[in-house]
Amino acid sequence: MGPAVTVIVPTFNERDNVAELVARTAAALAGRQAEILFVDDSSDDTVAEVERVAVDAPLPVRVIHRAENTGGLGGAVVLGLHAAAADLCIVMDGDLQHPPELLPALLDRHAEGGADVVAASRYIGGGDTSGLGTALRFGVSRAATWLTRAMFPIRLARSTDPMTGFFLVDRSRLDLDGLKPQGFKILLEILARNDLRIAEVPMEFAERRHGTSKASIRQGATFIAHLARLRFGKMSLFALIGVIGAVANLGIMWALTAAGVPYVWAAIIGAEVTIIGNFLLQERFVFADMRTDARALGIRFASSFAFNNVEAALRIPVMALMVETWHISSVLATALSLIVAFFARFLFHSLVVYAPQRRRRGESAEPETDTAAQRVIRAIDVEVMKPGEL
Repeated sequence: MGPAVTVIVPTFNERDNVAELVARTAAALAGRQAEILFVDDSSDDTVAEVERVAVDAPLPVRVIHRAENTGGLGGAVVLGLHAAAADLCIVMDGDLQHPPELLPALLDRHAEGGADVVAASRYIGGGDTSGLGTALRFGVSRAATWLTRAMFPIRLARSTDPMTGFFLVDRSRLDLDGLKPQGFKILLEILARNDLRIAEVPMEFAERRHGTSKASIRQGATFIAHLARLRFGKMSLFALIGVIGAVANLGIMWALTAAGVPYVWAAIIGAEVTIIGNFLLQERFVFADMRTDARALGIRFASSFAFNNVEAALRIPVMALMVETWHISSVLATALSLIVAFFARFLFHSLVVYAPQRRRRGESAEPETDTAAQRVIRAIDVEVMKPGEL
């Protein structure tokens, strides 16, 4: 009888972690049919260490060494998914920041049913992010998570940590040939390209035991590029409508100022007209696939209109300050402020205005998994909707 689960461990110069990882994984999976599959891109003797440890390991241990590092860590995971002896696969890093002791929890949650992917999350109750180290790394991680969830608000609606590298997946539910990974974030690739049911268990993200982090500015750039490739369609349409609105805004403002209207009043009128126009275009062309599960049209419009007016109320004084202090044209100042506003608008509309509502009666209920950012934005949304608050 073959293994019931394959633990896939992509490695790059992790020789010093191999023996401990195998020992702890074997202990965690004692009594279960399992194998460990290392997919190695190392330039050291990690492969030799895996082969040495495999001789006396209490469960089968295999290693595949890739001659070419195609697709980075994500490419190694996809190769491991193809080569796994079991359909049920668990992906974990080889640096011991992912605790092997959590493997039974992933398997037990999958056994409960209702999930094709079970992710170990740092951001739900009981999770911990101390292994990220510095406040800067934590901030970058959170910002990347918020941006990612904003760009995939439906498929990631139940995921608090789509950037985690520790997860269980049912290989039979995947289109493996359709995966085109780049860099570290293979779970994002899997969730974005497959319609999967997601569950999570909390993870305490440990500190690195040996070796050095593979994260770098280059990896960050690779992630941004990959994210854009995955979700370029929706964001590009949002940006296009934003450009159309910006051009209309500038045109209205130019016409009004040419007619003698003070530039501040011209900016206000231009903003109100384009706020309404942008919403109608976004409803039709950007978020049409999300309207069914989102709130009612009137609430969507009120939320969008209120947020954009609050944003405009903050932006227009800044624009006026630029005009008065930098002595630049009001049209140029408006254009600069609209570029900054684009990102805030996209995040709000994706995460709040068109956020999927709670599951309908009869569907499996799971606990709320909103991030702190979503709760804050929703609180702001509630406040600006109160009569008289504006």
